[in-house]
Amino acid sequence: MSAPDDVLVSVRGLKTYYSIRGSFLDRLVGRTGAAVRAVDDVSLELRKGEVLGLVGESGSGKTTLGRTLLGLVPATEGTVEFEGQDITHASEHDRRLLRRRMQIVFQDPHASLNPAMTVAQAVGHPLEIHGLARGREEVRARVADVLERVGLAPAEQFMDKFPSDLSGGQKQRAVIARAIILNPVLLVADEPVSMLDMSVRAKILELMLALKHDFDLTYLYITHDLATAKFFCDRIAIMYLGRIVEIGPSEAIYADPKHPYTQALLRAIPEPDPRRTIPRDLPRGEVPDASRPPLGCSFHPRCPKAFEVCGWESRDLKELLERRWAGLGEEGFEAEQAAVGPMEALDVAKTHVRLAAHGGAHGSDLRGLLDRARAADPAEPFWTGVQEMRDANGSLEIDWYDPVEPRLLPADSVEVECHLYDETALAEAAQRRQSRIPQ
Repeated sequence: MSAPDDVLVSVRGLKTYYSIRGSFLDRLVGRTGAAVRAVDDVSLELRKGEVLGLVGESGSGKTTLGRTLLGLVPATEGTVEFEGQDITHASEHDRRLLRRRMQIVFQDPHASLNPAMTVAQAVGHPLEIHGLARGREEVRARVADVLERVGLAPAEQFMDKFPSDLSGGQKQRAVIARAIILNPVLLVADEPVSMLDMSVRAKILELMLALKHDFDLTYLYITHDLATAKFFCDRIAIMYLGRIVEIGPSEAIYADPKHPYTQALLRAIPEPDPRRTIPRDLPRGEVPDASRPPLGCSFHPRCPKAFEVCGWESRDLKELLERRWAGLGEEGFEAEQAAVGPMEALDVAKTHVRLAAHGGAHGSDLRGLLDRARAADPAEPFWTGVQEMRDANGSLEIDWYDPVEPRLLPADSVEVECHLYDETALAEAAQRRQSRIPQ
């Protein structure tokens, strides 16, 4: 099936995993290590002439997605189509030709330029690699033209300088000049202003917008900063732990964010007016390990709105106990920790666990501990996922509901991957609520 004429890049079911080598014994017996799911089943389209912002915390998979589109990182599964052509497994020769059409601006301009090359050499090097200029004078002429276009003017003052002679903003302008000298149609901008002073950031973004119109560019703009994305992007895709959790027009994302993670990111944007007080009820905890993602919805351990179908499991119980113990006095902590004993069994994702009592305690004591935890914070979403707790021969057995995988579905003018907007998931949650065994 061919892509619509205005679609420049089409991504379908894209997965990019990084293997983690196991121990020597694992390799000896043929066991493979785990894999970091940097990009985990992403589908999106990038239309000609638009700026699509890819937003998320560090570790969300933004950079890996951008590099996979360009072929700098191999895809594990799925497809990437560029101008209607499947380039997922293109040969190195074809990749070389594609790089005339697809370029990247990296985050750190200081590391992007060879300190031993002058600005003219660095910016003109792509012309020499691809054989697009004849002789030194033609290369310098084209370099001078592109330097003027990015604001390094007069070009003669910059061409024979080394990167160490330039400021951070000037280096980034040189990097942008090197990226556009081949007249690409797609530019992946990976945090292009995050390493720059605040006073320079707006100028670089204004330059990139001007170049977009002058060169008819399409941008994939990777950032953790929703404030700059609002200024720069036509559409925004929110990434969390390798997945797109919300995507839509920038205006809709800012005016009415759907996903709880998007809402949290917007609340984290600094307010320049010190007289205004804005609630900062940010997600608890950290981004989970991408090699061991949570069951069901990856955001559920941090989500204040999670409920029965979101994927509660054994590791969530461990986190709940650790949060509780952090707020107890020393005596209370030692007593409860001694009754629970080692919690390594909770490190494996399960929807059923048998928690053995320790230190002379019984299953009823563990049950009482969890009852006290629930009474102390009855609004904790974790309890919605508990199907049953029961004493069993001196232990406590706990069952959670089976997880339901979230789907990216339409919600008004955006698409969102959240059970709160999935009628099927909501119906399943209601059924589980009605059939829950009284605790």
